[in-house]
Amino acid sequence: MSVSSTPTSNDACLSIVHSLMCHRQGGESESFSKRAIESLVKKLKEKKDELDSLITAVTTNGAHPSKCVTIQRTLDGRLQVAGRKGFPHVIYARLWRWPDLHKNELKHVKYCQFAFDLKCDSVCVNPYHYERVASPGIDLSGLTLGAGPSAGLLVKEEFEGQPSHSGSDGSHSSHNIQTIQHQPAPSLQAPPTSARPALSDSFSSPALLPPPDAASSASSSAFPSIAPGPATAGPWPRTTFPHSLQHQNGHLQHHPPQYWPVHNELVFQPPISTHPAPDYWCSIAYFEMDVQVGETFKVPSSCPVVTVDGYVDPSGGDRFCLGQLSNVHRTEAIERARLHIGKGVQLECKGEGDVWVRCLSDHAVFVQSYYLDREAGRAPGDAVHKIYPSAYIKVFDLRQCHRQMQQQAATAQAAAAAQAAAVAGNIPGPGSVGGIAPAISLSAAAGIGVDDLRRLCILRMSFVKGWGPDYPRQSIKETPCWIEIHLHRALQLLDEVLHTMPIADPQPLD
Repeated sequence: MSVSSTPTSNDACLSIVHSLMCHRQGGESESFSKRAIESLVKKLKEKKDELDSLITAVTTNGAHPSKCVTIQRTLDGRLQVAGRKGFPHVIYARLWRWPDLHKNELKHVKYCQFAFDLKCDSVCVNPYHYERVASPGIDLSGLTLGAGPSAGLLVKEEFEGQPSHSGSDGSHSSHNIQTIQHQPAPSLQAPPTSARPALSDSFSSPALLPPPDAASSASSSAFPSIAPGPATAGPWPRTTFPHSLQHQNGHLQHHPPQYWPVHNELVFQPPISTHPAPDYWCSIAYFEMDVQVGETFKVPSSCPVVTVDGYVDPSGGDRFCLGQLSNVHRTEAIERARLHIGKGVQLECKGEGDVWVRCLSDHAVFVQSYYLDREAGRAPGDAVHKIYPSAYIKVFDLRQCHRQMQQQAATAQAAAAAQAAAVAGNIPGPGSVGGIAPAISLSAAAGIGVDDLRRLCILRMSFVKGWGPDYPRQSIKETPCWIEIHLHRALQLLDEVLHTMPIADPQPLD
């Protein structure tokens, strides 16, 4: 079989699997996808007409009619692939059509004779014999919003009964980095003004409601006075989940709601600082593994929207092209990953310094964002956010960042003073036993340094490849191509905070 031709049932299994792998949607890992496709092809090898139907359906994206593609129904109706169980028609529909599919969103077409819902001895897994419908309800049963060690835990996959990682019992500490998925918004038209309901405070999530278009045309130096509503008390408050945040059997998936007007949920506030805006609203550094490649790219404040893509055009102004950057230590794996950056991402600065991301690439990007962590009810740095193609989502809120840096700086300053007093034995009360024990308990808070606060002003984003326990890479520095974005207005505000609340370098205990 030539590389360019479509295989048939007479070809070797390896050739068929390779061809079908080229049409997967990327919602699953490559290893799982390959195992699932290999398993199906082997089951169909003796049913050549059905195998040909599968090949035709997948390689033509359903453009041509195809027959049912059946496998034997199991006792519990689920199929086990690579140690994970799931409904077979859902597994293959996710592989080839909808990577974010929920198991309750499929409805078979009328001419499918062996659809899963028909309860036949055989089950049709032809992904083009099913249509996607709206989920009948929002399943929040798996979310834990209460306090305690299990609060905010996420299961990583849709499939049930999968083996846990490296000796884990299946429960994940809140300190384990989890992957949270952000889907593109549905193409819905807003209803007439008179028909638009008012949204309650619990449903107004700044990350999920697009801001007014007028803000996008204003440069960051103009600072339109638009900001999220009143801050929740506490250094890192737990948020309630908005109606558009669904628990999809393992992932928190963000489905932006319909475009209701958001002026009722926003309050007009003056700029955080009267200090003039910086000349550049952000600077972007490109890395391959743990090595920076090329020079840092600075985005002028006159260009509130910047595109970072994989093409080879000269960079400048509102476009940073990664394709033209050379690296003598570049490996074949990095080269392959770079080929998939494509149209990349668009970063947009709104208002005084909020940042939105639009994924233009055909592949998802993975983002480290303290703002999205908070919106998902996670601790800072506790999650990796997978942003799917066409998704448009807020990843940074300047006012929230400013509050956080003020709180952390004040905490560190107070803890450092208390630690010094504890070492000197000047803390009265039953907790004072020579000063050493209280000093140790305060050392963590006193250890907050400038670098910790600078992290609040930085976004990190990996192209194509993710990291964390869902992936073989544990750190973003192990991904083949990624960028680090320094937000200058936030850094400017941090400088002001440090001048009003200087943080001394942490002093070791004697």
